[in-house]
Amino acid sequence: MHELLPEIHISRVITPEGEDINSLLVNYGCEAIKELISERDFLFSTETDSNKSKRTDNQNVSVLERALNTSNPELITYQSGVLEFLLLGGLNLQGVDRLKVTVKVSRSDSADPLHSIRHSLDLYHADYLERFIIKAAEQLETGTGLLRRALAELTGELEKYRFSRIENLRSKRPQVRELSEERRKKAVAYLKSPDLLKRTNQDIGRTGVVGEETNRLLMYLVFTSRLREQPLHIISLGSSGTGKTYLQEKISELIPETDKLEITILSENAFYYFGQKELKHKLVLIEDLDGAMDVLYPLRELQTKRRISKTIPVKDSKGNLKTITLHVEGPISLAGTTTKERLYEDNANRSLLIYLDNSPSHREAVMDYQRRVSAGKVDSRKEVYLKEFFKDMQSLLRSVKVRNPYAEYLKLPDSVFKPLRTHAHYLQFIELVTFYHQYQRDLKSDGYGAPYIETTIEDIEAANELLKDILLAKSDELPRAHRDFFEGIKYYLKSTAQESFYARDIRSRLRMNPMSVNRYIHELEARGYVKRSGGNRKSGYEFTVGQWHEYDKLQNSMLLMHQIVEDLKCSKYNKSVQSGGVILKPSESLAR
Repeated sequence: MHELLPEIHISRVITPEGEDINSLLVNYGCEAIKELISERDFLFSTETDSNKSKRTDNQNVSVLERALNTSNPELITYQSGVLEFLLLGGLNLQGVDRLKVTVKVSRSDSADPLHSIRHSLDLYHADYLERFIIKAAEQLETGTGLLRRALAELTGELEKYRFSRIENLRSKRPQVRELSEERRKKAVAYLKSPDLLKRTNQDIGRTGVVGEETNRLLMYLVFTSRLREQPLHIISLGSSGTGKTYLQEKISELIPETDKLEITILSENAFYYFGQKELKHKLVLIEDLDGAMDVLYPLRELQTKRRISKTIPVKDSKGNLKTITLHVEGPISLAGTTTKERLYEDNANRSLLIYLDNSPSHREAVMDYQRRVSAGKVDSRKEVYLKEFFKDMQSLLRSVKVRNPYAEYLKLPDSVFKPLRTHAHYLQFIELVTFYHQYQRDLKSDGYGAPYIETTIEDIEAANELLKDILLAKSDELPRAHRDFFEGIKYYLKSTAQESFYARDIRSRLRMNPMSVNRYIHELEARGYVKRSGGNRKSGYEFTVGQWHEYDKLQNSMLLMHQIVEDLKCSKYNKSVQSGGVILKPSESLAR
């Protein structure tokens, strides 16, 4: 009996508020009616399963026609019946409490430019959204109900899209490094090995860092200091093309991805919008300080105070203004490169300054390595393995306090400029050397139960060796570039047995730009290092050296630190060095 009956469908069509079928047909044409019918609710149906399947497929096609097109993230499109939505500039993924878009709405069945409207609005702001619907409906000559429904659907699709994008971004964040038992044992064995600093330096060279033996180890240790409560900072100085950025990049490749943040350009307020603990114990790498001028102040605050804060006005859900304070915690370890030492003096005073090797022998060594890479004679797989191994070791270093029982007997030469900050850096670097040897030190406890490890005389000796050039530069009145130029003049005069020189002779000998030569000579003359002895403006001025041995005296002053170490070794001070600590655990326990 059922087979003789035709298929019966009872459905319901809900028209937009204030509209009926006749008004929809008159105002918006057949397309609007078809759209409503395709979305009707079925109350009763006798159709077969196969027909239901066909109808479902047709409905799915309708849904697909309304799908969000995000193939171009900066130009998102959405179709709902005759209404076409175009999101200009894409969707902002920040601030999930609002959904601000710049949208163009038009009718696909009309080429009339009047049947389109462009507007910037927040889809979460109900009042503004309702005003836009009324205005747009009038402009597009469509019903407010249709437009309201289309915007509701668009909002839902955009929420899904934004959530998926945020999840994808989160999934791309580096994962916390997890080590197998075998890899952990290898890394611990390395950290316990004799001559750890020497072995570390050699293996850094095997990762592809050519030359710069002192600078590369010093930079690696400074990057390691990010794990301490008072990290150190480092700035690489040198003329363009000396490999400042290259050295920083190569050493940073030895640090786990989760522990570093690389910056090329950052806006002034960007640092205040990191999570409160997102920068804590991070290594912040700036490729060129010239590209980060706007963030130098918050960086200095993170270096010195180890935290930053900013109070900003925001609107609540009702549009009322209120203030909130953003807090971002450190500490961070900062690394950057520049050719302009004086321009960044405030940041440089808080950092260790290293000068890159620009000697002909170093350049030749670098070019020889480049040739061997091009010829396929460098084992790149071994370099990658060593980089990952260094990351393994870094992930095993633990935050542990360091005490230096010899600190009261350590002094810097009187010639060092700004001794207070430099002295603090000196003591911190000695502690850092001890920190890196934590798997070779017994864990002790003071009278209050606080655990710590102790500095040895060997740690002080190693720190002195690594810092001697930095401390010498901090004792020199001349910037390093001027010093190298002045020493080049003295070498030229000695090698040619002359007592005076002309700028053209130095320019030819040192192969320098004429403007740079004139600038350096003018600076040396102003400071009394050279004196004008003859010549004229037309033929060139003749100069003599005014101070021959001042740099030798400066270098000799650095022997004070060496003498203190020798006195410590000879037990001159050892009778007074009393740590009073109790050994809690042998150093092997740190490996567990």
